[in-house]
Amino acid sequence: MYSTGAVENRLFVYEVVGLSQKGVTNDSVNPIRRSGSVFFTVPYRRMNQEMRRIIRMGGQIVSIKPLNGDTPLQVTANQLTGNSPASAQPQSTEKTNGKVMTQAKAKNTDIPVNIYRPNKPFIGKCIENYPLVAEGGLGIVQHLTFDLSEGDLRYIEGQSIGIVPPGTDANGKPQKLRLYSIASTRHGDHKDDKTVSLCVRQLEYKHPESGETVYGVCSTFLCNLGIGDDVAITGPVGKEMLLPEEEDATIIMLATGTGIAPFRAYLWRMFKEQHEDYKFKGLAWLIFGIPYTANILYKDDLEQLAAEYPDNFRLTYAISREEKNAEGGRMYIQHRVAEHAQELWDKMQSPKTHTYMCGLKGMEDGIEEALGSIAAQNGIAWPDFVKQMKKEHRWHVETY
Repeated sequence: MYSTGAVENRLFVYEVVGLSQKGVTNDSVNPIRRSGSVFFTVPYRRMNQEMRRIIRMGGQIVSIKPLNGDTPLQVTANQLTGNSPASAQPQSTEKTNGKVMTQAKAKNTDIPVNIYRPNKPFIGKCIENYPLVAEGGLGIVQHLTFDLSEGDLRYIEGQSIGIVPPGTDANGKPQKLRLYSIASTRHGDHKDDKTVSLCVRQLEYKHPESGETVYGVCSTFLCNLGIGDDVAITGPVGKEMLLPEEEDATIIMLATGTGIAPFRAYLWRMFKEQHEDYKFKGLAWLIFGIPYTANILYKDDLEQLAAEYPDNFRLTYAISREEKNAEGGRMYIQHRVAEHAQELWDKMQSPKTHTYMCGLKGMEDGIEEALGSIAAQNGIAWPDFVKQMKKEHRWHVETY
């Protein structure tokens, strides 16, 4: 049995089939081809990352062995998809009808949580920081990408990470972490499993007593990060906003402002990335509330997806300072939801429909009022319906 310390300092050999020689090189591994297989020498700290990369390239991992060792490691089917860490233990076997059979493990979904904690955060580096608000828009919103290549942080769509800003608070204590929804897929914007991205609005408000402009500590720190600057990251956390596994699900997304972040991750996974194990065939409908057209975050990408996948992606805006609702007032997201209430209600009757809400907390009451009205018309109390959807894990809310 291998001790943890011993394993961390060892190298392991992956035997992979199904890859061509072209395109299998990588800085961290040494591929060797013989007898139709490709053999990779992989350091322990990169084992899971290499699993995911190999699977994405269409390869199949035949075995994993310690370098200079003959006993294969125990690797489940879930681990061979890169979703679960490999066990650095010898593979156990049992005899069945005279044949040696590998013991199977029960299938489980691996959701990473708190890989890094506030008392020992991962120190990443900022590699991208660019504005998302066009000229004439309101406020400052930045898209930031951090390099994770020197650590073990991994995550899935719908989760959040914590950011610990430098310095101390008014009481002289270290700053506390702030949570931000992740805006990238598990593979990162560069599709190499080495980055995580955020969508951050700089908090700005007037002090109620002095009238002075106050800027948020963490959001200001992030929005002003330079390329190469360090950032302390914790997490990931969160299981409330995860996507369902069904590829034919209906995903209703209700967002305001930077609440678009997790939905960007969903849509990029559904449409911008190509996966052997996930091919979205359902309907994704985003209703997005913003003050001005210039504030439509990721506008070009969203509209391109809507044009390329008209049968699978529907995009609806509620632009409050430019559009009017039925009563002649500003068009907020709840008014757009009310316009489509019957259609939304009909879709929610399906067990394959999941509804997600992310953004300012104030959006909840208006949206629930709009949907509650159509529920009442159908003889159903909206709170009871929400309770049932929550029980079925089909109602997901993350507001702030």
